[in-house]
Amino acid sequence: MNHLNPDEPGDLNELSYNDELQNVEINLLLEGMYQMYGFDFRHYVRSSLRRRIINRMRAEKLPTVTAVLEKILHEPGFVDLLLNDLSIRVTEMFRDPSFFRAFRTYVVPELRQYPEIRIWHAGCATGEEVYSMAILMQEEGLAEKTRIYATDMNEKAIESAQKGAFPLKQMQAFTKNYLDSGGEKAFSEYYMTDHQYAYFQPLMKENLIFAQHNLVTDGSFNEFHVILCRNVMIYFDNKLQKKVHSLFYDSLTSGGFLGLGNKESILFIPEGVNYDEFAPQERIYRKK
Repeated sequence: MNHLNPDEPGDLNELSYNDELQNVEINLLLEGMYQMYGFDFRHYVRSSLRRRIINRMRAEKLPTVTAVLEKILHEPGFVDLLLNDLSIRVTEMFRDPSFFRAFRTYVVPELRQYPEIRIWHAGCATGEEVYSMAILMQEEGLAEKTRIYATDMNEKAIESAQKGAFPLKQMQAFTKNYLDSGGEKAFSEYYMTDHQYAYFQPLMKENLIFAQHNLVTDGSFNEFHVILCRNVMIYFDNKLQKKVHSLFYDSLTSGGFLGLGNKESILFIPEGVNYDEFAPQERIYRKK
């Protein structure tokens, strides 16, 4: 029978110990971020967090997660770097065009009956989907009575979103998404350019309200006809997903719409019984 040499780096006992120790260190790091700054990542999916923390360790040439915690506690400003690492920033305009096509086709006719429309983009990142919705509502003739609230826990992401400036090199992909979502105009009508960025017209911003809001720790702040939180909760554990869904349920008006990402569902949580599957293929649900 072969035996592993306990002195070799690949020894299973050593690897298990290192993993266990690193988990303890990550727990302490997340607790420190919460206690010091109020950013609560303690119930995020651990595998994703671990990759992002290790990437920051490598960038800073730090030997341990504990060394990251020390910088968090003693170096002002370092928490902003880690916050950017841990924040979900994967987004694009008219992301998943079929979702926006379904929203235009099925949800918009229902929204027309309201004298005013309040939409909440929760976890909006840098705002690409927010401007997408602003364009869609303008094309449907509903912009004047619509208010779009866009929130994210990352203050820098919110500041970026408020500018409405996106790299020019992304416009080709964004234009394709726009057309695939049912847009019928020349997408370039909505922005001006310089040699580096596309700047979306001030008209797009008139009905947009950007604010910092933490889904994990903050409560409801209005009643909405639509809440969109797409591809954010895949990073949350089950306990946190239930908490956020409770927040959304309390924030939706009766008959309001909840839009999730294509890898997310509300059917397997207690709140799921309180929704109808309005456009299930696009993860659009309606509060009963």
